[in-house]
Amino acid sequence: MEEDMDINCGVILEGTPLENVGRQIFEEVVAVASGKRTKSELSGVGDEEFAPWIIGPVL
Repeated sequence: MEEDMDINCGVILEGTPLENVGRQIFEEVVAVASGKRTKSELSGVGDEEFAPWIIGPVL
């Protein structure tokens, strides 16, 4: 699923220090706020991929 995720925080479970992942998250947020497109945007899914309040399948 790496092609779907902008940041893989699962590496914390593999031993990557939390501080390093936190820095990566911060840098990615700044980059996106500065105009970098997310993987969701690049794949054409846009804002339809994340739907926290819908119960059931999302098409």
